[in-house]
Order: sequence, then structure tokens, then C-alpha cells
Amino acid sequence: MDIEKVTAPKSALNDIGLHEKITAIRQSDNKLYAIDKLEAHLANIRHVAVSIFVFNGEHLLLQRRAKTKYHSAGLWANTVCSHPRWNETTQDCAQRRLGEELGWRVPLQSFGSIDYAAKVGDLFENEHVHCFHGKYNESHNVNNFNPAEVDAIDWLTVPEIIMQIKTHPQRFTEWFKIYMADHRHMIDALVMHGAQRVQGA
Repeated sequence: MDIEKVTAPKSALNDIGLHEKITAIRQSDNKLYAIDKLEAHLANIRHVAVSIFVFNGEHLLLQRRAKTKYHSAGLWANTVCSHPRWNETTQDCAQRRLGEELGWRVPLQSFGSIDYAAKVGDLFENEHVHCFHGKYNESHNVNNFNPAEVDAIDWLTVPEIIMQIKTHPQRFTEWFKIYMADHRHMIDALVMHGAQRVQGA
């Protein structure tokens, strides 16, 4: 595919990472190789992603994606979702993107992976997602997010999220709806683990 001839959505004109090289996964042998990010999403190529879930007690930090994002602009998702650059580790990517999008960092721990595929407008999500979780530090300014990446933030419990998705599914990204429908047990386990740590502190 000739990426130079691809017309990106008008909403993506300010998305500076549109043509970053990310990590694709070859279907025949799972070999990793570099690919243009937009090409991966246009051609439905499986690739590596990261997803971050930052909690404050039982509340998960959600972000509404900036209106300049190349897809799913203006929709709500979990704390941070992104793609490691080629030759970047998933842990390094998670920490980098947390700082770039929200303006602060907290220690992050891996808690598993999720595979999903979904059509998003004219693009495709075909992701092998490494998941990370962290605990919000009250010393950080939660409103110090990067407006080029994030339009708004909110704190919701898992039951509140489920109700919001049921009532207004069009307000949420496809991947976040998949997470909450098919992988909620992973999120519930994080909430329970966090509550136990608080009780035992």
C-alpha cells in the first residue's frame, strides 16, 4: 500500500504520530516487523498495543480522546491506549504515553494481554494488547492532561462504566466496549486487589 497516497481523516491533521513506525505481527509465523501506524490500521494488520488502567480506589480514570485523533476521536476509553514504537518495549511505551497524554506518571505493572479486532469507520483495530495498571498519586494534577491527546477525563467505578456503555454505547471506543464486555473479570480483579491492599495497609 502506498501510504503517501492515503488521505488521512481531516480530524487527524494534527495527530503527529500518524506515521510512526510501530510493531506488526506477521500472521504466518508471529515474526515482528516495523510498519507505518496508519497503514496497519488501513490494511487490518495485526500489531502490538498497550492499554493502561489507572485507579483511585474503586474508580478508574477514563479519558475522552482529543478531536484531532486519527480515529475514535472524541470517544471515551480507559486511561491510556497506544502503540509501542518499533524496538520500544511495551513497558517503556506505557510509561512514555502516560506522561505524554496525562502529564504525570505512576508505577505501572503488567497484568496480562488481550487480543481483539474491530472495524472503526474506514480503519481496523487488530491488536495484541499488553495491559498495565497503576494507582493514582494524589500529588499529581489530574487536570494537567495534554489537550492535543485528551479532551476530558472522568473517574467512574466499573458498574458505572457498564451502565454508561449500556445507555450510551456510541460515546465509547470499540476496544473499551470489548474490554468491559469480554474481559471485565480482569478489571474486577484489579479493583478487588486494590481494595484488599487498602484494607490491609
